[in-house]
Amino acid sequence: MTETLNLPVLPLDDVVVLPGMVVPVRLADTEARAAIDAAQASGQDQVLLVPRLDGKYAKAGTLGEIEQIGRLPGGAQAAVIRGTARVLIGAGTTGPGAALWVGATVLNEITDAQSAELAREYKTLITSVLERRGAWQVIDSVRQVNAPAELSDLAGYASYLSDAQKLELLENANVTERLTKLIGWVKDHLAELEVSESIQKDVQEGMEKQQREFLLRQQLAAVRKELAELDGSTASEEEDYRARVEAADLPEHVRKAALTEVDKLERTAEQSPEVGWIRTWLDTVLEMPWNERTEDSYDIREARAVLDADHAGLDDVKERITEYLAVRRRRADRGLGVVGGRRSGAVLALVGPPGVGKTSLGESVARAMGRKFVRVALGGVRDEAEIRGHRRTYVGALPGRIVRAITEAGSMNPVVLLDEIDKVGADYRGDPTAALLEVLDPAQNHTFRDHYLEVELDLSDVVFLATANVLDSIPAPLLDRMELVQLDGYTEDEKVVIARDHLLPRQLERAGLSAEEVSVEDSALRLLAGEYTREAGVRQLERSISRVLRKVTAKLALGEDLGGSVTIAAENLKGYLGSPKFTPESAERTALPGVATGLAVTGAGGDVLFVEASLADKETGATGVTLTGQLGDVMKESAQIALSYLRSHGAELGLPVGDLAERNAHIHVPAGAVPKDGPSAGVTMTTALASLLSGRPVRSEVAMTGEVSLTGRVLPIGGVKQKLLAAHRAGLTTILIPKRNEPDLEDVPASVLAELTVHPVSDVREVLDLALVPAQVDAHQYAA
Repeated sequence: MTETLNLPVLPLDDVVVLPGMVVPVRLADTEARAAIDAAQASGQDQVLLVPRLDGKYAKAGTLGEIEQIGRLPGGAQAAVIRGTARVLIGAGTTGPGAALWVGATVLNEITDAQSAELAREYKTLITSVLERRGAWQVIDSVRQVNAPAELSDLAGYASYLSDAQKLELLENANVTERLTKLIGWVKDHLAELEVSESIQKDVQEGMEKQQREFLLRQQLAAVRKELAELDGSTASEEEDYRARVEAADLPEHVRKAALTEVDKLERTAEQSPEVGWIRTWLDTVLEMPWNERTEDSYDIREARAVLDADHAGLDDVKERITEYLAVRRRRADRGLGVVGGRRSGAVLALVGPPGVGKTSLGESVARAMGRKFVRVALGGVRDEAEIRGHRRTYVGALPGRIVRAITEAGSMNPVVLLDEIDKVGADYRGDPTAALLEVLDPAQNHTFRDHYLEVELDLSDVVFLATANVLDSIPAPLLDRMELVQLDGYTEDEKVVIARDHLLPRQLERAGLSAEEVSVEDSALRLLAGEYTREAGVRQLERSISRVLRKVTAKLALGEDLGGSVTIAAENLKGYLGSPKFTPESAERTALPGVATGLAVTGAGGDVLFVEASLADKETGATGVTLTGQLGDVMKESAQIALSYLRSHGAELGLPVGDLAERNAHIHVPAGAVPKDGPSAGVTMTTALASLLSGRPVRSEVAMTGEVSLTGRVLPIGGVKQKLLAAHRAGLTTILIPKRNEPDLEDVPASVLAELTVHPVSDVREVLDLALVPAQVDAHQYAA
């Protein structure tokens, strides 16, 4: 049965009092003082404790018994009030004093069969929370409470519950529902406590580790300091970096960047990974020879003598280096010095077949100039960062190869050889040749910026030499930044000189022999160059010499009596190397009509190729042209043009062109396993077909090159010097070249031109007149 009471209201701001709680209430404000006075005036010593949250009164309150009125330790007056029951607030009434009086209905607690079970579970949970806090006295008090209603109202003391949650408990008279809510809230709180304790434990362990590490490092620093004092040095590592930077001879912009990094190093914790990055960067900068330069050798005659002594031939490169040194000397003599931040560096591209001395030429250039030499191998490089360096944020970042090369050289003006620049690749990591554009541009490389260093680097005084076998794979913008020097191979006389003066002494030393023990006659060297090795360079020639000397060494080791000093002559060369591999074959190949000798350029230099033509039987019914020999598209088109020209002009030339219309023409270019392309075989294909149709063989001593047009014009081609050198090596004596290529003959060595008869031609008719055996001469008689 519910009880109705008339009570003065004591509002509590942001506080919720549940039944069973004892709380002190300050009587500083008017409302609290009035409520206490009204309760005492009525003689019942009871007040209604009403929560007032956010300025709004709650619907329910707590019946409070005034137990004591007195003063707090600070002197303020207060009343101690015990909550006894939850009440439902009704309408306003009247009563003594200035307090607000309302009617209040006492709510009876509602329990059921689940209340006791929920109470036990809640007691276990609340005990666990109190154990975590170490509140053992409170745990004893909680264990003594068994009534479910009283146990649920103890939640009023819980600091982890909000006032809104406590108000829910106050307004709900159902004990089971209150306990259910409390169990959920306490479980959530326990989960938060576990997470918080875990985090706190990790933080505590981390702090202890940091403190331990800090202590150990301080002790280590103290030990180092003591040891340094014993050694007479007192500077720390950071102070040492600062001293090194200030003592180093650095350009002003580099010094500023280095001191900034030293400041950062001093502010950064020792355990930070950034410390290692900064130290590595500072070491790299301090190792760079920022103001180190070697003095160029201005003795021009001596420099040219060094180049001539190291390499036979290669006059173009020698002249270019001599010009460079002469200009440098004149500028120095006239005090011109550096202009606009740029010096007078050179960028040369040495392009030629393998074995002609491109790489070794770099060392000779450096020696002639009195500079340091460093080689950068670019073959197979696919990552742009190899040239420009990595950003410092990457793990294992390094400066680019250009910066590393200068560091290795120990000078800011070395000779840098960029070897095999035509073998540079490109993939998803970028195109290294694009990164070389700035490096090899004399107008830009005085402010080259490496991604790792991030400071300007002056490359304008560096002499860059780039080597390549072919031009086709070098991007045009990159090639435009370099001075192109073609190395087209050596003549037979030059090979003999190189073999005698350079290759033979080197191979004698490697074989453990002396010049007194073994001598090689020039005739043997000439035979080696002409018939045992047919190449633009001298690598195979050196291997052949090495093979001969190894056999001599082996015979001496086996105890054979070679009669004192061994002399290798042309007549006994076969005993060491067997029969020659390259013998003149043009006369044999061109003895039959339909075969013509052409000239081509490959990655290995100039070469001789034969074009063969034949006609199918009429019975096959096939017409057109069949092409074999791994020909490229351009070469296939040359064959089509040659066929079309003969079909339309065959009558004028006195050729039975009817066979071309009725029978299938087959053009083959040995060797079939080697890919071939280019337009320069056009006249050779035309001549081979004309020879086949006319029955007149091609002169065995004649070779030709040139592009042919549909009107019979002979158009210019490239690589004239390499082709003539190849023809000379093959023993051919009459060469047909396009008329417009006549100026290129100036590049051909005079000794080669003296042994060749070169006919500049402009029309296919001239080619046929010069190349084909005259009609009245029997082919076998001509061959004989």
